Amino acid sequence: MIKPNMNYANLKDSYLFFGIAQKTKKFLEDHPGEKLLRLGIGDVSLPLCPAVIYALEEGVREQAEKQTFHGYMPECGAPFLREAIAAHYGARGINLKPSEVFVSSGASDELGDILDLFDRESTALITEPAYPAYVDANVMAGRKIVHLASGRENGFLPMPTEDLRADIIYVCSPNNPTGAVYSREQLKKWVEFADKNGSVILFDAAYEAFIEDKDLPRSIFEIEGAKDCAIEICSLSKTAGFTGTRLGYTVIPEKLERCGMNFNAMWVRNRTTKTNGVSYIIQRGGAAVFTPEGQRQIRENIDYYKRNAKCIMSALEEAGIWYTGGKNSPYVWMECPSGMGSWEFFDYILNEIKVVGTPGAGFGKCGEGYFRFSSFGSAEDTRLAAERLKELLKKG
Repeated sequence: MIKPNMNYANLKDSYLFFGIAQKTKKFLEDHPGEKLLRLGIGDVSLPLCPAVIYALEEGVREQAEKQTFHGYMPECGAPFLREAIAAHYGARGINLKPSEVFVSSGASDELGDILDLFDRESTALITEPAYPAYVDANVMAGRKIVHLASGRENGFLPMPTEDLRADIIYVCSPNNPTGAVYSREQLKKWVEFADKNGSVILFDAAYEAFIEDKDLPRSIFEIEGAKDCAIEICSLSKTAGFTGTRLGYTVIPEKLERCGMNFNAMWVRNRTTKTNGVSYIIQRGGAAVFTPEGQRQIRENIDYYKRNAKCIMSALEEAGIWYTGGKNSPYVWMECPSGMGSWEFFDYILNEIKVVGTPGAGFGKCGEGYFRFSSFGSAEDTRLAAERLKELLKKG
C-alpha cells in the first residue's frame, strides 16, 4: 500500500477562517437582512488601475494575431517584466540584475514552493504572530519549526538572540497580521545573525508599498550584506490589486550560496522543471504597474486604503485602546479591551455592532488577546465600522 505524506496529519485544522465563516453565517441566519461590516478580510476592494487594464487588453489583442501571438513564456519570467522590476528596485537605490528577478503567480505560491531549495532536515524559524501558511508549509515538509514569540513589550518585532539556531528565517515587514515594521537597524541585526549562522532569510515584502516613513526599509536588500543571506518574495496583490489576477516576483541574488550550491541557479532549475511560466497577458498587465502612470495610479489606490487605516486608528486612539500597525501597513493590530480573548472580542463586536474582524489567536499563541482589522474594505463601511467601534469601546 502506498504511504502518503503523513506530515499532513500534523496540520492543525484551519480553524481561523473556518471559524469566522461559521460564526458570520450563523449570525446572518439568525438576523436575516442585516448587513455586516467586514474589516477582517485581506482582499482588496478597488479594481485594477486603468494602466493595467489597458495593458491586459492589449495583451489579449496580441494573442488574437498570428504575428503577435505568444505561446509558452520563459519559465523564470518574460524579460520585459524582469527588466521592469529590476529597474524599479534600481530607482530605489538597489542594484539588481534582471536574472536575479523571478516572476511568479503570487507570493503565497512562492512562499511554499521556495522550500524546495532547502533540505528537509533544516530548521525553520518563524517570528510570531505569523501568516499561518509559513507554519503549515513547513509542517507539510516535516521540518522542525522554532517559534519566536513577540508581544506588546517589543512592539511585535522580535529580535534574534545568541541562543537561537535556525537555517530558514521568516521575516515579514510590514508584518501580517500586526502591521509592525522593522527599522533599518533591526533588519541589520537579522542579516548579521543569518550571516553568522549560515542561515537564509525569507523576506516577505508583500506590503512594502504601504510604508510611508522614508527611514523604514521597504526591501531587505537595502541592508548591507543581505545579498549574501536573503531571498525576497513580493506580490502585486495588495500593491496593485492583483489578488484575483495573480502575479508576484521573487528576488534571489546570484551571490547567495550555501555548501557550494548557488540558490539562483537552483531556482532556475526548479522553475524550468516545475512550471511553464506565467501567462503573457498577465505579465503585460504586471509590467504596466512599473510604468510612471501605473505607479501614480496604484498609489491612489494605496492612499485610499491608508485613509481607511487612519480611520480605524483614530477610533482606537479616541477609545484609549493600544494598537500597532496602520501607519505603514494595511493592518491595524489592537489589544482586546478588558482582558477579553480574541474570539470573545470577535463575538462581542459581531453581536453588538455587526463588525467582523480577525481574532489574533489564529496567527499563533502570542496573538491571543489581540485582534486584526484590515483597511481593504470600502471607505464607507470602514468609516461606519470605526464609528461604531469607537462608541462601543468608550462605553467599556
